[in-house]
Amino acid sequence: MASSEHLKALIKSHLEDDDDRFMSLTLQVAAHEARSGHGQLAKDLRDIVERAKKRSYQTSPVSIAKGISDDSGLLVASHPKNRLSDLVVSEKVRYQLDRVVKEQRFMSRLKDHGLSPRRRLLLVGPPGTGKTYTASALAGELDYPLFQVRLDSLITKFMGESSAKLRQVFNAITDVRGVYFFDEFDALGSERHGSNDVGEARRILNSFLQMIEEDHSNSLIVCATNHIEALDTALFRRFDDVIRYALPSEEEIIRLYKARLSNHVSKGFQWSKIPVLCEGLSNAEVVKSADESIKESLIYGHKNVTLNMLKKSISDRLEMRKYF
Repeated sequence: MASSEHLKALIKSHLEDDDDRFMSLTLQVAAHEARSGHGQLAKDLRDIVERAKKRSYQTSPVSIAKGISDDSGLLVASHPKNRLSDLVVSEKVRYQLDRVVKEQRFMSRLKDHGLSPRRRLLLVGPPGTGKTYTASALAGELDYPLFQVRLDSLITKFMGESSAKLRQVFNAITDVRGVYFFDEFDALGSERHGSNDVGEARRILNSFLQMIEEDHSNSLIVCATNHIEALDTALFRRFDDVIRYALPSEEEIIRLYKARLSNHVSKGFQWSKIPVLCEGLSNAEVVKSADESIKESLIYGHKNVTLNMLKKSISDRLEMRKYF
């Protein structure tokens, strides 16, 4: 039979509503019973855990998520299929994201040793460098639902209302495990002592600081900003990781174009000539220029995308940047 320590740990995890730890402990008990020669009991325990996992995946996240989105209007729910392997970023960013995923997958083991996985991330960098896609890819990689927080619904001019709505979001973070994405986070977390500061802005930032400090859920909180300099310094210690994105390197530019154009160019296409033309373009702009060249080749009946077509698309994107 299971040891007294196992039984106490099982009861404690159940009382704390920690389903992941409860299932992990159940599997430990199953392994113990198997070693003791109780093969059928071990199999029964493993089957119970597998059924519980499937039921949790198929029902809870979807039904509760829809209720949150419909009732409050604060969250937009989706279930992305993107993967981190589709994301073109620097090796350092890749390492940081892979580490987050691994720690999430080993959450139960880490908690067994009194440790917590990384789950509060701040993504910073220029627009179009992959921050929003990262939130989607993390959700897809972990098979979690993605909840995008609607700041236009969250932030109001009425005293105390924004903090009450923020509390609803953090209640959802606790109730439904998922990736919760705060885009344009500087609208929520700007410096409290700025010259344009107003009372309600201070209150909502203070509320966020308090709520994220008190949050011990199993959800991932991902915040993204293009303006790290605008953020209140008190925010940074609340995050487990600050991940910095930059405009793509020459190697990354080539990878982005190859991913988009490999099936649309002739053999021997001169990839090495492209990066020097793209100085100042973001990942998103590189992808858009590739798509524009594909559209041109299809509309005008060209067999392949040529280097000149791509140069024109890149030039158009650079011209657009002058107005922004």
